[in-house]
Amino acid sequence: MAEAVIRWISGPVLKARPDGPFSVNEAVLIGEQQLLGEVIRLREDEIVVQVYEDTTGLRPGVPVTGTGSPLAVELGPGLLGSIFDGLLRPLSGLSMTYVRPGMYTRPPVELPFEPQVQVGEKIGPGHVLGRLLPPGGLQQRCLVPPNRHGKVVEIVEAGIYREDATLATLETDDGERHAITMLQRWPVREARPVVERLPADRPMLTGQRILDALFPVARGGKAALPGGFGTGKTVLQESLAKWCDADIIVYVGCGERGNEMAGVLHEFPELQDPRSGRALMERTVIIANTSNMPVAAREASIYTGVTVAEYFRDQGMHVALMADSTSRWAEALREVSGRLGELPGEAGYPAYLGSRLADFYERAARVRTLSGKEGSLTLIGAVSPPAGDFSEPVTTHTKRYVRSFWALDRGRAQARFYPAVHPLQSYTEDVESLAWWWKGEGHPQWADQRRRLLQVLEEQTRLERMARIVGKDALPPRQQCILLCGDLINQGFLRQSSFSELDRYASPARQTAMMNLVTRFIELALDAVERGVPLDRIAALPILRRLQRMGEEIGENQLEEFHQLSTELDSAFGALQGDSAHAG
Repeated sequence: MAEAVIRWISGPVLKARPDGPFSVNEAVLIGEQQLLGEVIRLREDEIVVQVYEDTTGLRPGVPVTGTGSPLAVELGPGLLGSIFDGLLRPLSGLSMTYVRPGMYTRPPVELPFEPQVQVGEKIGPGHVLGRLLPPGGLQQRCLVPPNRHGKVVEIVEAGIYREDATLATLETDDGERHAITMLQRWPVREARPVVERLPADRPMLTGQRILDALFPVARGGKAALPGGFGTGKTVLQESLAKWCDADIIVYVGCGERGNEMAGVLHEFPELQDPRSGRALMERTVIIANTSNMPVAAREASIYTGVTVAEYFRDQGMHVALMADSTSRWAEALREVSGRLGELPGEAGYPAYLGSRLADFYERAARVRTLSGKEGSLTLIGAVSPPAGDFSEPVTTHTKRYVRSFWALDRGRAQARFYPAVHPLQSYTEDVESLAWWWKGEGHPQWADQRRRLLQVLEEQTRLERMARIVGKDALPPRQQCILLCGDLINQGFLRQSSFSELDRYASPARQTAMMNLVTRFIELALDAVERGVPLDRIAALPILRRLQRMGEEIGENQLEEFHQLSTELDSAFGALQGDSAHAG
């Protein structure tokens, strides 16, 4: 292994004089404490290293030892249900208060293993070696690492084994033997291989109406969640983690404030999984890297999280990764870049900010894995633009690589309107590819109804600006009706409380029924106004109040009440127009 000696150090960045060959992205160990670092730049007589731990006490003359391999993490089934730092070191279940410097492994767990291959069978990379059956937990699969293949010469019997125990031995055609365990090491900056990428043509359902119905994200897609402080990013991400139709949740708290991260770490273990009634943590991995932790480790935490997510995806699972927030990750890039003396780009961020964001988001995909199963990884990255300014570099670069953009609005949040997603600043590029799915669910008019709701909301916003100048009463009846319909869309359909027992989750069938009712009201109300019905009579209809409250009053097990409400809606307008014609 090559060695070097530190000659200069500034914060998380050091320069060392090498004695032997190093390579870019090679992991290195520094000093007696074996602090972990990574080579980020090479010159003939110098290597530049970013250190992922506290560099207090390091000085020129301290040795740096190369490992000969890139920065990698240890992946295994025991990751589920645990909390780690940005280098995948355990933060839960420890007797100490802090992670020790130089500690890079976690204690192995024991799991029941049931083999699914036999001696003499030839298997390739990613092949399923056996099933892992944790009591009461999520069933997993033990896979052959992507860089291993051969004939099975030894395989253990069914039983309980540690993660680091040899389960099988493979022999290649050259006679080389490899021991296979439940654990795999994989470089965090390298995407894990797949057979092929598949079209992202079905939605990842979140249970949030404004997202699923208006701005859906495809399974295996990419979404951004930008919003200033206090707009509800963390609460919305917790709701997504609990209710989205993903098998595994990976939550990366990247550079957030310590008290906010403490709240997440306190709340997540107490969340109940609506699928099984057990703890949601049983199918969750949390990676916590707060703002007071080493800045370089914050930069690595994003890659650590997506590598963990790919590991579970390769088992044929559907994985959702929540990154909170990529702005703090970009700030880490900016700090390290500044210490390297690189020429700053816009707002001081390095010129390669866009390419780094692209590298991260492009690892989202719906794929056919090496084992032949279908899996997916959906990325949802929160962005924290200063003062809610969506024109700043991280937000603008992110918009280039995501297909769903869920813009959180401070005004809606201050009005206690949640989720505070602004329907006119948000967008999705997956409407056409997902329309067929809604058609298969019995809702072929979804795309048209979605377009109609957004048109009404856009016209409502324009008319509200006009009403501030001339007064609402000065507007023509049709325009006043648009304002009424826009208010119904917001109050009756888009508002959804994460703390409501009935309305914290909305299934596609319930969303469909509510969309039908809202669009039907818009159609009937505008038609009634055209026929001369006074708007105040429409606004006074009792059915309007029921539509505004239907999310809070009609639950998932009461879908037939939506059909009854639709009949009453038609009857109410029929009677209204009959009375108007009789009066005329």
